[in-house]
Amino acid sequence: MSRLTPAVGADDHAQGPADAPVTLVEYGDYECPYCGEAYPVLKAVQAAMGDQLRFVFRNFPLTQQHPHAGRAAEFAEAAAGIGRFWEAHDLLYEHQDALDDAGLRALAQAIDLDEAHLRAGFEGRYDEKIRRDFSGGLRSGVNGTPTLFINGLRYDGPRDVDSLVAVLQEVASQPT
Repeated sequence: MSRLTPAVGADDHAQGPADAPVTLVEYGDYECPYCGEAYPVLKAVQAAMGDQLRFVFRNFPLTQQHPHAGRAAEFAEAAAGIGRFWEAHDLLYEHQDALDDAGLRALAQAIDLDEAHLRAGFEGRYDEKIRRDFSGGLRSGVNGTPTLFINGLRYDGPRDVDSLVAVLQEVASQPT
């Protein structure tokens, strides 16, 4: 079983309490159709788990298969630079058909991401963060998206809401 490397840290994008009993990490690609399908499932899982769950997203753009994935990750990181990562994350998955540069510029306006920040993202300002996420994914055995880790261990089980919530609740109930 693959282990998450590196462990979740301050550099990660996380929602939920840092001391939650369960941490769910997704390695994702904003243009990946399977990630797009997983997005509403993971949102529902977060809602069901509440404060029992910390959700972490790491970039794993598969640019060979998805020509706009790299730009979309740059967009998300540029949004993180103004404190709007999760808004960008959600918009990217909700508008997977609009990930070309014109579409990303329109999405930027929706979250007040100004042209200077967006251009900085497109010109490589956040490439090191994206590379660190990607490299960590490779070290953790990620070979496709979405790939999930629960409390540091790769999860390859069923990915519907009920199954995920059941597994996460079971992990949350275990003594630490």
